[in-house]
Amino acid sequence: MDVLFDGLVDAIGLLLSGDRDTWSIIALTLRVSLTATAIAILIGLPLGALVALARFPGRRIVLAAANTGMGMPPVVVGLFVTVLLWRSGPLGGLGLLYTPTAMIIAQSAIATPVVVALVAAALQQVDPDFRVQMRALGATPVRAFAALLGEARLPLLAGAMAAFGAVVSEVGAAQMVGGNLAGQTRVLTTAAVLATSQGQFSLSIAFGLILLLIAFGVNLSLTLVQQRRTVPR
Repeated sequence: MDVLFDGLVDAIGLLLSGDRDTWSIIALTLRVSLTATAIAILIGLPLGALVALARFPGRRIVLAAANTGMGMPPVVVGLFVTVLLWRSGPLGGLGLLYTPTAMIIAQSAIATPVVVALVAAALQQVDPDFRVQMRALGATPVRAFAALLGEARLPLLAGAMAAFGAVVSEVGAAQMVGGNLAGQTRVLTTAAVLATSQGQFSLSIAFGLILLLIAFGVNLSLTLVQQRRTVPR
């Protein structure tokens, strides 16, 4: 209990003291996680919609791959991205390994299957008659698709929250492709692992509490948006 209390005190102190290193770690954590989530949504939303609404050869294979990707260990993703970005790898000439960009690539690969699978599930649950009604009313394909997304907005926002939660709490791939370099690629999860390995348990708990606070803040914002029109005033 003393360690937990010390961790809470350290977390409050780090936030209130304006410690430059801590705020740099927090800023990079948000930058990497939010960017990766946005990329996953940009890729996963149309792909999930295609899987849910279209019929094409291999559709079930794509959906099964997305569902499998939801449970893939992050270190496996980190390994593949590391091999791709290694100096002798296919993309080694870009010099991206051990940079925030590499971390964004890895976390996007982790989050995209989550978005694809949950978007597909959300759109498949919408009453098929809804699409028929949209066409009967003369809606263009774009407007019909927008209306369909609006109809499934609650589970879609839940998918966005799940994708963000998957990347903001991830440590294996971030450490493999980022290297946990101080002032360059160190995020809250890797900073907590480093502090633990050095026996600085209260500092590690402090980083963990700050991470929980960030995750809660982002998910609270999305939840408020999600529930704004579903709860009677």
